[in-house]
Amino acid sequence: MIAPAYLAAAFFVDLLIGDPPWLPHPVQVIGKAASGLEGLLRCSLGARHERAAGVLLVCAIVPAAWASAFAAARILLSFSARPLEFIGALAFIYLVSTTLALRALITSARVVIRAVRVKSMADARRRLSMIVGRDTEGLAEEAVLRATVETLAENLSDGFVAPVLYLVVGGLPLAMAYKAVNTLDSMVGYKNARYIRFGWAAARLDDWANYVPARITGLFIGLAAFLYFLPAGPSRAVTAARRSLAMMRRDGRNHTSPNSGMPEAAMAGALGLRLGGPSMYGGALVEKPHIGDEQGADYLRSADRAVGLVATAASLTAALALLVLVLGRIA
Repeated sequence: MIAPAYLAAAFFVDLLIGDPPWLPHPVQVIGKAASGLEGLLRCSLGARHERAAGVLLVCAIVPAAWASAFAAARILLSFSARPLEFIGALAFIYLVSTTLALRALITSARVVIRAVRVKSMADARRRLSMIVGRDTEGLAEEAVLRATVETLAENLSDGFVAPVLYLVVGGLPLAMAYKAVNTLDSMVGYKNARYIRFGWAAARLDDWANYVPARITGLFIGLAAFLYFLPAGPSRAVTAARRSLAMMRRDGRNHTSPNSGMPEAAMAGALGLRLGGPSMYGGALVEKPHIGDEQGADYLRSADRAVGLVATAASLTAALALLVLVLGRIA
């Protein structure tokens, strides 16, 4: 469990600076270590033992991330003499902030939306390709915006709600272990010829790690829909919230992932959109079920609203997490 002041400070650090390229980031270290170890394991065990090699990769990287974060936290928070105490606290807060990715998510989505708004579709597709796994060439305006809304909903869970949950439960070490799991899944958790066996363990562990956070995220999107649309009137707010939660129940499993569909369905219901459907990945068409109902929505306006819903849901998550931590200290 992390101290409430450290979590609050890390939340604001992430909002202020995000992930600046001039500062070292633990995910970069995890990625480089995983890439090097993948090559070593493949050479050592061969193609016949790809699944075992993938299990070993997970068993090496995830505990190492936990142990490194545990050691870093102990060292940085052990200083008692000034100014080392202050420097250690700042470094610890920065490390905690690296487990969060709210600013990066919102900024990347806004860049795509802005490009669509000025009709720069080539730039919009290029920007979108940086935050989604699907092929973006040739996507029409509505498809670009739909993909942006989907990644906002999905990455709200992966990039913010899940890390906050693990920070509350197990502090920086558990949150960093989660980031390692999520990073491994993004690197090797693909269902293609190269990774279908090697990435099996990383993909399954990521599914388990995100099971609860994805459903919590869906609930928070529903609550955020009520608060976000409340200025338009209580009736509009209640309708959006009810539709969000109802769509999560109805279409939350309409996804190739056991988790991603939950926040996406909640977002689709809140905005009155239809998400999902067939998409191109690596030049191959992947048939995915639709999520939500098409209600003639303005997708550009809905994408702007999706950003607002993400910001609102994230604020609710942070507030509840801080409340839990404070009450835990009092108890």
